[in-house]
Amino acid sequence: MPLLGTLALWLAFLVGLWGAITGFVGGAQGRADLQQSARHATLALLAALAIAVISLEIAIFRHDFSVAYVAGRTSRNLPTFYLWSALYSGQEGSLLFWAAVLSLFAVLAQVLTSRRHRAFLPYVAGVTSLVATFFIGVMLFAPANPFTRLPFTPLDGSGMNPQLQNPGMVFHPPMLYLGYISITIPFAFAIAALLTKKLDTEWMVAVRKWTIVSWLFLSIGLLIGMWWAYVELGWGGYWAWDPVENAALLPWLVMTAFLHSVMVQEKRGMLKKWNLALILGAWVLSIFGTFLTRSGVIASVHSFTESPVGYYFLAFLVAAVAACTVLYVTRLPLLEAEATLESILSREASFLFNNLLLIGLAFSVLWGTLFPIISEAVKGVKITYGVPTFNFVNIPLGLVLLLVTGIGPLIAWRRASTANLKRQFALPVTAGVFALLIFLVAGMRDVGALLAFSFGAFVLGTVFQEFARGARARHRQYGEPTWLAVFQLLSRNRRRYGGYIVHIGIVLLFMGFAGMAFKTETEATLRPGETAELRGRDGHLYSFTHLGISQYNTLNRYVTAALLEVKRDGKAIGRLRTEKRQHVDALGNKTFEPSTEVGIMSGLRVDLYVVLAGLVNGTEQAVFRFTINPLVWWVWFGGFVLVIGGLIVLWPGGPATGGTTPPRSQAGYAVKLEPAQ
Repeated sequence: MPLLGTLALWLAFLVGLWGAITGFVGGAQGRADLQQSARHATLALLAALAIAVISLEIAIFRHDFSVAYVAGRTSRNLPTFYLWSALYSGQEGSLLFWAAVLSLFAVLAQVLTSRRHRAFLPYVAGVTSLVATFFIGVMLFAPANPFTRLPFTPLDGSGMNPQLQNPGMVFHPPMLYLGYISITIPFAFAIAALLTKKLDTEWMVAVRKWTIVSWLFLSIGLLIGMWWAYVELGWGGYWAWDPVENAALLPWLVMTAFLHSVMVQEKRGMLKKWNLALILGAWVLSIFGTFLTRSGVIASVHSFTESPVGYYFLAFLVAAVAACTVLYVTRLPLLEAEATLESILSREASFLFNNLLLIGLAFSVLWGTLFPIISEAVKGVKITYGVPTFNFVNIPLGLVLLLVTGIGPLIAWRRASTANLKRQFALPVTAGVFALLIFLVAGMRDVGALLAFSFGAFVLGTVFQEFARGARARHRQYGEPTWLAVFQLLSRNRRRYGGYIVHIGIVLLFMGFAGMAFKTETEATLRPGETAELRGRDGHLYSFTHLGISQYNTLNRYVTAALLEVKRDGKAIGRLRTEKRQHVDALGNKTFEPSTEVGIMSGLRVDLYVVLAGLVNGTEQAVFRFTINPLVWWVWFGGFVLVIGGLIVLWPGGPATGGTTPPRSQAGYAVKLEPAQ
């Protein structure tokens, strides 16, 4: 299998080079034979990389420890559930996974693209083949070959890091990788549009759904990553502004901006330069995130160890940015806007402001992530942005962005009249003010939380109003009941109303985020039978009674578990179990540092979060950390709603998703009726 995998990689490298050459040359010269050869090369590339992936998986499941990657990432007692994820748990395997999935997306782009966009496909094949070839080249020429053999075969492997032995490992990295990788397809179409000089809205129609696919995968990956950090690391939170978390957030923010501003270009022929720059920037940020993860220049619990691979990615990143910049600048005269901004009180202006906020947020996150590198290069001392600094800058930006989310749909295109603004804003503003007053009366004084809840109510008022007006219009026209009218709105205009559901998900996420302002925690050392108490900001008194310690062996770990009885205001509401796990190899030898399994009791209002910090001198006396996290459930539910909305937007069919460009917003005209002669 290692020999077959290595041969497949070399074949893929040669095929990828051929696909890149024939794609660019065939597109430039208009040669149908080379264009056909480029398409065939994408299929051959997929086949070769599929063989390599299968070869590595077989080596993993056969416990072929003569392969360095298998010996370093697995062990004989590693549960089968995690053997699958060993493919991408290490640097070498993740590079192979990346290249293989990119080749799959490249084939899908060739097969699924409609005929009227065929002029782009040779260049798309060239770009995707070139990027895949780079990843294959890193595996072959850098010390990152997943099929490298050891000089001897150990009896057992090192095993997988305990923090990776979580269901999140099976789902989080693939979703994040799929998001990162699929960005290459919109990028390839953007490069094709620049090379062919076909810079009207057609290239955007070709990439819009691919951008939504990428955005959706990144959304799912980020949400699962947040959940994984919450249940695994034991620190009581789900987002710590970790550099690798930030690297995944950056392209998500840029693509979110594109998905809003692209509507302005479709409707009014504006923001052409901006939209093209956003697609190019999103892909560059995906490569930048890959560089951060693999270079070792920034410490992160998510990153791979430092290796020369980072230099390859840095060189590729610099070359790609230079090439994109030159190509973009030379095409600027072809990207002139067809209209100008007529009024600040217009939907175009609100979308532009939305974009500026998203890019400002992205720049803030990027600056905070790079600041340790910059400070070390300038002053020789690595200064790291802390969580409070990130929050100080980004929370206000996020709150304003939440408010703008509700404003955009209320304002007309081109220019909004005073009467229109009064009519549109009456209900949403009333909802926001009413929510603000309710929370003030209830005693809430945290400014950030008050703004989050009131702005969220404003956005929900906007969404409700849009659905209500659409449903009433269908009821008047077709006599449909409300539930059927809403269903028809979703099915016939999925992009618009699916987007509104995404906005609902964003509101729920912000509500959950605001709940962390009311987090309370304490630490206590308890003997069996002793109780610790903690009063939450919801007014309830929670008590935790230590019932005892149990120790046992299971699967590939030695477990120390603590059981606690939980009461709210003196009434028992359940039991919590928290563990310390010491992983061992097949011979019983300890591997890695002990890991923590958090005890969580989740509810609509609060999560009770308990961590076993350790035992005192080997006795049943234990140190616990107790945390009350308000509204965390709403984060996960909000993420679910956001994904459902994204799927509705992406789902094929319906007049609004047929691949045509929406009609432009035109200036109105008057009709004068003359009496009949």
